[in-house]
Amino acid sequence: MRTLIATAFVSLDGVVEGPGGEPGYRNSGWTFDGIEFDEAAYELKGREQGEATAMMMGRVSYEAFSPVWPDMTVEFAGYNAMPKYVVSTTLRDEDLVGNWGEITILRSLDDVAELKKTDGGPIILHGSAELNRNLSDAGLIDRYHLLLFPVLLGAGKKLFSDTDKDKQNLKLVESEAYGNGVQKLVYDVTRS
Repeated sequence: MRTLIATAFVSLDGVVEGPGGEPGYRNSGWTFDGIEFDEAAYELKGREQGEATAMMMGRVSYEAFSPVWPDMTVEFAGYNAMPKYVVSTTLRDEDLVGNWGEITILRSLDDVAELKKTDGGPIILHGSAELNRNLSDAGLIDRYHLLLFPVLLGAGKKLFSDTDKDKQNLKLVESEAYGNGVQKLVYDVTRS
């Protein structure tokens, strides 16, 4: 069974929207605004690219990444080379870019569950706040790679839903705090 890893830049109050400067969000670019850059804090991001064997995202993240990432041949060489899965009920095959390698559209959470049953290494889930929440609620995420930023943003898309559900335990498997206040938190989802 493949491991599905959700990776995110997250504020202390759980917001994941607009961390890199995406337009349309009031606090867009909050990971860089007033946060001193510390290269060590981003080591996890490079490691993810080397360990993952496939990338997953929702339609909105796909539409944001696909015009840009294929041309980022140095920064995202590993991601650009690996198969990509887009979870969407509305995206069509003819909407897919032709310069980003193998891209497969998954139509449902059941399709994601079936993909996880296949042979292969870890699948890394990028962006995709709504997809993250739905996959978490469905019990399909196995691990979280979080870079927690020392900011409170209030409004914005949250990493976790507010669905009333049974408690889900997590096991901290790696953590580190950096001089700029960012914390690396890696959790495995525990299942009984």
